[in-house]
Amino acid sequence: MSMDASQPGRHMAAEIEEAAGVFARAAALDLSAPVAALGLAGARAFYTIARGSSDAAANILSYEFMRELGVPVTSLPPSVFSVGAGVSVDGAAGLIISQSGASEDLIRAAQGLRDRGATVAAITNVAGSGVEGAAQVTVPINAGPEHAVPATKTVIGSVGAGLALLAAMSPDYAARLGASVETFEDVGSLPGADHDRLRAALLRARHVYVVGRDTGFGAAHEVALKIKETCAIHAEAYSASEVLHGPLQLATNPLTVLVLDTGAPGTAESIENAVARFRATGSDVHRIAPTVAGLTPAAAAAAILRHIYPVILDTALALGHDPDAPATLSKVTVTR
Repeated sequence: MSMDASQPGRHMAAEIEEAAGVFARAAALDLSAPVAALGLAGARAFYTIARGSSDAAANILSYEFMRELGVPVTSLPPSVFSVGAGVSVDGAAGLIISQSGASEDLIRAAQGLRDRGATVAAITNVAGSGVEGAAQVTVPINAGPEHAVPATKTVIGSVGAGLALLAAMSPDYAARLGASVETFEDVGSLPGADHDRLRAALLRARHVYVVGRDTGFGAAHEVALKIKETCAIHAEAYSASEVLHGPLQLATNPLTVLVLDTGAPGTAESIENAVARFRATGSDVHRIAPTVAGLTPAAAAAAILRHIYPVILDTALALGHDPDAPATLSKVTVTR
């Protein structure tokens, strides 16, 4: 579909508005039958494979899966299977996340996981894709077409779809997710004053740190990526703990810091410490948390993305960019 040059950002804006509904629908999917048939709840470990925004969603999900299931969840590079001979994954489960499901390296990775002993689930937005064909179960995002190159509603939807998978494996979690789904429908943009303050901070920023902990760390990766691809501003994502080691030294130069607070168990002290340390350096620090209560940590991370996406969109437009079609990017990236 061709972009309307007279209305830059119109697709991204429309897709952000759809994101809360996409999350709610995806997270409400009943996956109990395929999960039981494949024995996913008995997996000894989960390996996620994804790139870009999908990998950020996988990072968010990994913390929630580990907390609820008590098994390791870690990321594998697609090239282990798409270029190399693969690794043994007997008794484990693979989770491939790809909005298009069309990347050749992810298709090869899905097949490689199966060949080396894993049960493979795919989260994708395009029915009949190559990734879906290689997986044993597909969790559809059902976001509808996404025309802007930067993914928004499909990222938030990927988190919702992954949580539906988790709920099918953990009945205790299913009840909490159900409450989050109801609440998430009220998630929208930041209050006007907060939106404007954050937009002004990004407009004057030269270097941005996006800091989070637990599920907020995955959200930080996605926010940093969106700032880079739509605004062409240098941004890096860090754990609230790791950033206080070597990376803190960069705060001796002008630095804008976004601290994402999902309220995940055990993270409050780390978040508070990061905020205090960066403020002590004179950095421009902004703390962002969900505007609604009662969300699980992964749902809270998705809510923060919904809050920040409109700010990034408006910043890109103010800088003269068309966030629907960044100059060097395309919707499907071909990698191996």
